[in-house]
Amino acid sequence: MGSIAPGDGLSPSLTQHIASILPNDNTRTALGTSVIPSLLRSISDIAKALRAAQDVTHAGTANTFGDEQLNVDVIAENHVREALALCPSVKVASSEEDPVERPVTHSSSVLGGSQGTEQYTVAFDPLDGSSIIAPNWTVGTIIGIWDGGVSALSQPPAEKQIAAILGVFGPRTTAVVSVRVPGSPATCFEVGFSEGELGGWDVVRPVVRFGDAAAQKTRYFAPANLRAAAEDERYMGLVNHYIRNKYTLRYSGGLVPDVVHALVKGHGVYLSPVTGVSKAKLRRLYELYPLALIIECAGGKAVDPADGSEILAREVRNCDERGGLICGTKEEVNTAISALLGKP
Repeated sequence: MGSIAPGDGLSPSLTQHIASILPNDNTRTALGTSVIPSLLRSISDIAKALRAAQDVTHAGTANTFGDEQLNVDVIAENHVREALALCPSVKVASSEEDPVERPVTHSSSVLGGSQGTEQYTVAFDPLDGSSIIAPNWTVGTIIGIWDGGVSALSQPPAEKQIAAILGVFGPRTTAVVSVRVPGSPATCFEVGFSEGELGGWDVVRPVVRFGDAAAQKTRYFAPANLRAAAEDERYMGLVNHYIRNKYTLRYSGGLVPDVVHALVKGHGVYLSPVTGVSKAKLRRLYELYPLALIIECAGGKAVDPADGSEILAREVRNCDERGGLICGTKEEVNTAISALLGKP
């Protein structure tokens, strides 16, 4: 299994916490001692690299989707790939920057070791928020971990995606982790990274859950794709509903920080609707699925604004399938769907 470098590892309390949420039958040993720790290390490595990257420039390359890459996109991609090379149980991986499922080439330091029967596929967005990174706003990394080492395509995401991580690069480096494996309750927790010789990852909140909507004093909304309100009267009406009812606007333009804000506050709704003019932008495999798992593990709901179906109810057959997103507390999501689709 991949070793964790000094200063980049898990604190004893975090190691114990991860062990406590996994089945005690040793069926998920690699997930808890190799995969999650290595991916958290990649997030701390990305955070360090971003602080050292004083210039955000075009890399002169484009990904398969035709999106022009930034130098920081490439840096983040490389750090996650290096982490996966230390995880012999991760057999296949793809990313938004390299959206082709390929076998993982493992480091010679882990080859030949005991790998057990666990096999995983990883799909990730190495750096979500390229449009707001130049002004130094908070951005993130999105990672989904799938059961089985063959493919994440044509698989039921509600069953096969068994863990997800959202790395958050802001004034602090944090991550929200969700795990939902057979034999253990679904869970969502937050960790934080501290630098220094004795630094590493530690538990910030052992349980991340949305709160009781009735008891919530401040209600939050994050309306992405707000220009679509000019094209869709229902979306305009929903936005006006939030304003009339004195909701607090919390929208940065970054998918990860805006969703994590709702998780931290215990309330909120994030909306990214799709109209005839404003097409879907969020890729299901690299963004929607991991986010939806985290939201559901925190007691919330994530749906497709096109028809109100749950995000995790639909499998994908190619890496570029896209969709819209409404996620947050169940009550707020239901209200939004009712307004946008005219459903009771």
